[in-house]
Amino acid sequence: QVQLVESGGGLVQAGGSLRLSCAASGRAFSSYAMNWLRQAPGAEREFVARISWSGGSRVVADSDKGRFFISRDGAKNTVYLQMNSLKPEDTAVYYCAAGMIGSKGWRYDYWGQGTQVTVSS
Repeated sequence: QVQLVESGGGLVQAGGSLRLSCAASGRAFSSYAMNWLRQAPGAEREFVARISWSGGSRVVADSDKGRFFISRDGAKNTVYLQMNSLKPEDTAVYYCAAGMIGSKGWRYDYWGQGTQVTVSS
């Protein structure tokens, strides 16, 4: 089992910044790639960013490149999502998820509880 706990969400004005944290614990969590996904009201959940625990592989969704940055602190078993130049359309619940790539693409085996990000215009 892997446990994931997100923090850092909140209310921010457009153009502002937030840093989300995801603390991981449990068995073999380092075997998974760590992901951030988000779900806006009435929308499907969408991929935001991914990082391997080694830090050697990082991916950010095209729509967020240049504004969002993913990083990790191996000593703290924590993954971060730095979000800059936030827009109202970034408003969503942000989830941390531990995933692996399989024959049908990425699957997300463990999820955090989610943290709300609200960007006001």
